Amino acid sequence: MMFVGNSSSADYTSHDPVRCVFNPSLIVSSPGCECGLRPGWQRESRGFSSSAPSGTLRLSVFAENKGDKAMKMDVSAVIAQMETGEQDAALAALQRYNKEKSQCFSFPSEEQEDRERLGKLVLGFLERDLQPSCKLACLETIRILSRDKSSLAPFSSRHAVQTLARHAAVSFGQGNRTPEMPDIDVIVEALKCLCNLVFNSSEAQEAAAQLQLVFGVAERLKQCREPQWNHDVRFFDLRLTFLLTAIRVDVRTQLARELRGAALLTEVLDATLGLRWLDTYEVARAGAEGQSEVPPLGRMETERAMEILKILFNVTFDTNRRKVDEEEAATYRHLGAILRHCLMSTAEGEERTEEFHSHTVNLMGNLPLPCLDVLLMPKVQQGSIEYMGVNMDAVNMLLDFMEKRLDRGNKLKETLLPSLNLLTESARIHRETRKFLRMKVLPPLRDVRNKPEEGNALRNKLVRLMTHIDTDVKTCAAEFLFVLCKESVSRFIKYTGYGNAAGLLAARGLMRGGGEPGLYSEDEDSDTEEYREAKPHINPVTGRVEDEQPNPMEGMTEEQKEYEAMKLVNMFDKLSRDHVIQPMKLDADGKMTKLEPHELHCLSQQPFINPHQDEEEEEEHSD
Repeated sequence: MMFVGNSSSADYTSHDPVRCVFNPSLIVSSPGCECGLRPGWQRESRGFSSSAPSGTLRLSVFAENKGDKAMKMDVSAVIAQMETGEQDAALAALQRYNKEKSQCFSFPSEEQEDRERLGKLVLGFLERDLQPSCKLACLETIRILSRDKSSLAPFSSRHAVQTLARHAAVSFGQGNRTPEMPDIDVIVEALKCLCNLVFNSSEAQEAAAQLQLVFGVAERLKQCREPQWNHDVRFFDLRLTFLLTAIRVDVRTQLARELRGAALLTEVLDATLGLRWLDTYEVARAGAEGQSEVPPLGRMETERAMEILKILFNVTFDTNRRKVDEEEAATYRHLGAILRHCLMSTAEGEERTEEFHSHTVNLMGNLPLPCLDVLLMPKVQQGSIEYMGVNMDAVNMLLDFMEKRLDRGNKLKETLLPSLNLLTESARIHRETRKFLRMKVLPPLRDVRNKPEEGNALRNKLVRLMTHIDTDVKTCAAEFLFVLCKESVSRFIKYTGYGNAAGLLAARGLMRGGGEPGLYSEDEDSDTEEYREAKPHINPVTGRVEDEQPNPMEGMTEEQKEYEAMKLVNMFDKLSRDHVIQPMKLDADGKMTKLEPHELHCLSQQPFINPHQDEEEEEEHSD
């Protein structure tokens, strides 16, 4: 069973493997660990909303329902046992209730008041000095009840959030001492409750922000290399941090600036992956001699690493829009080197690996472009892909990742564009990357009999995207190929055909050609012998050699030609006046502008001119 958008219940605490799909301005959660802000697809729309980075979020919840069980135990019976105040009686009732409702994700509305009453009683119990088993049972009940969005009132107050944070051993605000709470199971269960509440309740979100829980969680994140915290504590610390930074702009800012979130989380990622540094910007897994010997990343490490990548995406989404200082640049280069390692690593299973790489690529797109040079810094080793003396393993991996997403053809705007944008910007700023990508994507033309969009080569697939129904998809595909052509109009048309290229050229005012070329290095554009022979016969619109077609005006007199031309003009005029079409013209800047009715009328009054008339007259005079 699947709950989407306005689901009445959601549990945000389990972390079984499940697939995540990216989409702008959405958070996805499930009983699996896949949840995250789905990154935007263009540099200007990257962040928390496809149009406004600081805007609100739409929440979608995917929850696996393993058979909602009938509510066998009467809530009022549990309340009766709780009201006795006896710890043993309450413990027995809560344990039975929790066991029966462990997989329950929908709740009857007629019992809402009873559930809220039970919630208040459980919170009251947590204020007492309880044995650990009773604390754990109370927290498990809160976790189950917090799935019901209609019954969150008892848990959403500042006092309730503070009580749960105390049991999670999370300090409040800056400079407060972390509470002593040695029971790990209690800490984990309290963290799960906080995750559910922050995800489901705006009041709890506000309370968590006011209490500055992110400072307390950050203190424990700094202990990433200390052994006392197990995987569950670390994982739910990260998940709570992700939720807070995804939903609250102020918390995101606090983590990014006051807590130096990028550097902190980079250190946590380093510790999670167990890295050792071979050089300033080159890393390897501890205990592995070469890349081929690196085993897949373990399940728990992969889960934590993906949570870290999602938090880093949240706190860095605007980094490439602003100028960074030297210290920040060093941090992002350090992070970039780790992300390169992530890209070259595998997880347990193909789906898990692709998901891990997807989070990695999304975060790479947030880094300042000059910092992406770390992708090319590792030394060339045996088995590496070398081009111009540079290690191209990471770039080749990005290209393969992008092509896989392209071949899948599913939700291209969400799945393809992050990697395609990253390759475009890398090619724009790094000469070796552009030349390598051009060699792979736009090799010298040999086949000029087929249209550029026909075939299974990567160039053909990308050219097909240039006429995609989605404007963002076709714009990004065209931009990538245009950059690989060094923003040369003639070269762009050569590889794509004028018809496919017209959209980008019109948007840039390059329909007449020319324009200022980009700042690119000189390189050769040597034509193959096949292309040179066929070049005079290539139709620039379709980009291929066309079979000769009969001249439809052959045998007509000049009067008949003029009559047909004027009939065509009049048809366009009628369609224009009826607002069926909008005739356009090229202005002096090469941009498309409206052709006004009076201009069309003037055009219809002009005498028909045979384009070959001057040539015929010259031939007569020469004879």
